[in-house]
Amino acid sequence: MMLRQGLSRQILLAMSAVTVIAGLLVFFGTYLAFSIIFYFSPWSESEDGLLTGTDFLVLSVLIFLALIMAAIASVRLARRILEPLESLAQSARRIKDGDLSARATPGDHSLGETAHLVSDFNAMAQRLQDMAADVTLWNAMIAHELRTPLTILKGRLQGIIDGVFEPDECSLQSLILQVDSLARLVEDLRTVTLADSGHLDLHIEPIRLHDEIHNLMHVMEPELNAAGFHLTLDLADIVVRADALRIRQALLALVTNARRYAVRGTIEITLSQENQLAVICVSDEGPGLPSELEPWAFEPFKRGAHAGFNEASGNGLGLSVVRAIVEAHGGKIRYRRSPKGGATFEISLRMPDS
Repeated sequence: MMLRQGLSRQILLAMSAVTVIAGLLVFFGTYLAFSIIFYFSPWSESEDGLLTGTDFLVLSVLIFLALIMAAIASVRLARRILEPLESLAQSARRIKDGDLSARATPGDHSLGETAHLVSDFNAMAQRLQDMAADVTLWNAMIAHELRTPLTILKGRLQGIIDGVFEPDECSLQSLILQVDSLARLVEDLRTVTLADSGHLDLHIEPIRLHDEIHNLMHVMEPELNAAGFHLTLDLADIVVRADALRIRQALLALVTNARRYAVRGTIEITLSQENQLAVICVSDEGPGLPSELEPWAFEPFKRGAHAGFNEASGNGLGLSVVRAIVEAHGGKIRYRRSPKGGATFEISLRMPDS
């Protein structure tokens, strides 16, 4: 079999050359050593102390056989090592040229370090491919979310210019709503992007969660009542170190999510202490998240099949914004079914040491 071009050929030739040189050194070194030994310590007085022709032939055959076996073993070992490395090099070149689907083959798994190297490379390539797909999806979803309010704005403004619509208070209020929708989308995108890059600015200070939640819900209660919801609060008196504005933003997103998707009924907010964690729960009476959506609840632009692409259904960033804010505080958020069959979103924030 012809040697492959590239890295494999170079290393195989190098190993073969080293084997041949080593064999020659062993052969001539052994012959020289025996000659010196026999010269100074002959076996008998009648012998001249040098190797005979038979000794020389036997020694040559043995060394030649050892050389062949060493060469075969080195070539086979080199091939086992170089096959995954060659695959790795080819895959790296394909990824460099833009083919993110390229993967290396580990070859012989008995070579642990090489197999681990290939496995890590493939994991890195898969992550790059996933990131590229996420960027493409983000671009498509952002373009979709921006297109609707921009189209409405352009149509209404063009209608006012053409005299189709009167620039009355109702029309202007409608335009302001579309601008607000764009502003919310931009701010949500900014929050998620900054949090993912670790650059979300937080003004950390001791805050009394009881007061922050109570004040926010006092403002939201009339809107919730008008939408057919009843708000109940069960709040312990807990102090944490956090950004009050961001915590209010996260709670506002959770309550707004319940107002948009839950059936009319009770929205319950509880605040309790579990070990050294402050736990905030926002629960509704259903229907909760679809089972297929639960693993992706906090991913951007993930919505249930029942949610359309309209203002009432939001922009698909609400829960991802909540996760970004909570994780920026070093906390955790999770989703579970509420006792009434609805959704419960649980925020856990670490309390300061006493």
